[in-house]
Amino acid sequence: MTNQVADPQQVHGLGAKSDVERLHELGYAQELLRRMGGFSNFAVSFTIISILSGCLTAYQSGMNSGGPIVMSIGWPLVGVFVILVGLAMAEICSSYPTAGGLYYWSAKLADRNAPAWSWFTGWFNLLGQIAVTAGIDFGLAFFVTAYLSNVSSYGTQPKNVILIYAIVLFLHGLLNTFGVRLVALLNDVSVWWHVFGVLIIVGALLFIPSHHQSGTFVFSHFVNNTGFGSSVYVFLIGLLLAQYTLTGYDASAHMTEETRDAARTAPVGIVMSIVVSLIAGWILLLGVTFAIQDYSKEVAYIVPPAQIFFDALGKRGGLILLLIVIGAQFFCGMSSVTANSRMIYAFSRDGALPGSSFWHRINKRTRTPTNAILLATVGAFILGLPYLFNNTAYLAVISIAVIGLYIAYVIPVFLRLRVGDRFQRGPWHLGRWSKPIGTIAVLWVAFITVLFMLPTANPINRDNFNYTVVAVGAVLLFSAGWWTISARHWFTGPRVQGSAEELAAIERDLVVPGATSAPPATAE
Repeated sequence: MTNQVADPQQVHGLGAKSDVERLHELGYAQELLRRMGGFSNFAVSFTIISILSGCLTAYQSGMNSGGPIVMSIGWPLVGVFVILVGLAMAEICSSYPTAGGLYYWSAKLADRNAPAWSWFTGWFNLLGQIAVTAGIDFGLAFFVTAYLSNVSSYGTQPKNVILIYAIVLFLHGLLNTFGVRLVALLNDVSVWWHVFGVLIIVGALLFIPSHHQSGTFVFSHFVNNTGFGSSVYVFLIGLLLAQYTLTGYDASAHMTEETRDAARTAPVGIVMSIVVSLIAGWILLLGVTFAIQDYSKEVAYIVPPAQIFFDALGKRGGLILLLIVIGAQFFCGMSSVTANSRMIYAFSRDGALPGSSFWHRINKRTRTPTNAILLATVGAFILGLPYLFNNTAYLAVISIAVIGLYIAYVIPVFLRLRVGDRFQRGPWHLGRWSKPIGTIAVLWVAFITVLFMLPTANPINRDNFNYTVVAVGAVLLFSAGWWTISARHWFTGPRVQGSAEELAAIERDLVVPGATSAPPATAE
């Protein structure tokens, strides 16, 4: 069947035809241009993980909940489990290299009730995507506020942070709507900005300060500013720093329809983005922690890493490093809005959102999912608003991101374990290690799902209440209620685009004589 379907991508290499054939088998036409190689696929996930965003914006959480030992020991501990989750996901990605990603995998792997599995995977993914966008841009707002407060009279009050937050989200929405080519260019720049940014920051903190903390301090010093009496509990909730940072690597799966030899390169992109981020992030955390000058002063600042920079390097040097971090976070937030809006577009294309016909609409002039971008940015803004009256709101936002994304990550892994030997492996697989790795991944996600909904400060009051359980519960109740009342009667999971002849017709319509590229991407 697929040998007779027109292949407009043949000019892009011998590997492209097998990619297209597999995509046809999965039910989709080759609408997107396959011009992305393995490195570019890796770069997308690496950018969204963004150690200069996650590590530094959540650093205060680690300083209060465990201290240096959370940075030095907790980070690699979490990293090992995240690699196992990534490996389990990568194996599934190799079998189903399509942009639908997680909720598509669930639909295909479920023996029974496939639409329901797909539905709930998609809703948790949606929650996580919106929350991770909020976490990234909220962190950026903190760092911009810290910078402005040191070069002007701009205050660090919550209302000032929220104002910057709104501006940042607006700019990212604007770029994703009207600056598609610029976004693509900045994504490429972002990889090297992160690499050289980490080298510059760690190098400056290593060689310039006259004083550094001892190895004993960095690898064994424990701090508990939470009000809880259990050191084990405090250490565990401090792991949020690492778990939040190491998210977003499913982006490699969402880019499979634009990646050459996707069944091999996308799984590698998932795993390598985690491994490289794990190593580089650990170096960054150690560099910052060794450079701590006055712990009690720095932990109390709006963003402790900024104060560490100032104390270690002076104001001018600190501002330079702060600008490097702000640039990386801006790139990361921009990419997150891109991935978030594509997920919303794809999910609404399958009719799974209220007002789906509106959210999956494409702007004919810019060829971007403008309405999905709007939902992504407005949803993120709403998640951040409780910061006006809740000083632990940021911890709740990143907890929501972790829980939403990791539940969506692990549902297909759980279903793959249930399928057992009937699972049709792709060219990249785990062999006999598939079951133990998948089992550990599922257990780890179950553990952190409970952990990060627990209180983060004691005594519990309105100002420090962890509203993660409220947000996750609301989405679960809404999606479950809608499924029970209505969606189970009409939602059938991902919709295929048609027969071989219909796929060929779609692809022929995309080929313009004399054109050198395909139309802009209109799928996730």
